[in-house]
Amino acid sequence: MLSKQKNDQLALRMARLGLRERDLEEHFIRGSGPGGQKINKTSSTVWLRHQPSGIEVKCGRERSQALNRYLARRELCDRLEEKRSGARSARRQAIEKIRRQKRRRSRRQKERMLADKKHRSVIKQGRSSRVLVDG
Repeated sequence: MLSKQKNDQLALRMARLGLRERDLEEHFIRGSGPGGQKINKTSSTVWLRHQPSGIEVKCGRERSQALNRYLARRELCDRLEEKRSGARSARRQAIEKIRRQKRRRSRRQKERMLADKKHRSVIKQGRSSRVLVDG
């Protein structure tokens, strides 16, 4: 369960951001992923939408509905702060970096990369074929 102190801190943070409970649309849905019969029967995943900003959050990380409600509200606060400040969070930057790394290279990039590798191997082969003469 959550402590009263954590709930109070979250309420204070929401008030500071201007988030009101009446602006939130909240639904409890069945989650996805591992869990079998338990996850197929219980609606512990929380789906939140902040209507003025249109930000949506879905949280089903924990088995407890109350804990998921808390985590979803915390995530909503994080996203709202990120949106208002205009700065990208470290989490968002990390996600974008991974996306760039996974993106497939174009045919031209691949050809250029292979040509550079071939050129480098020729340079290295040239080094090994020299015979050192004691002078």
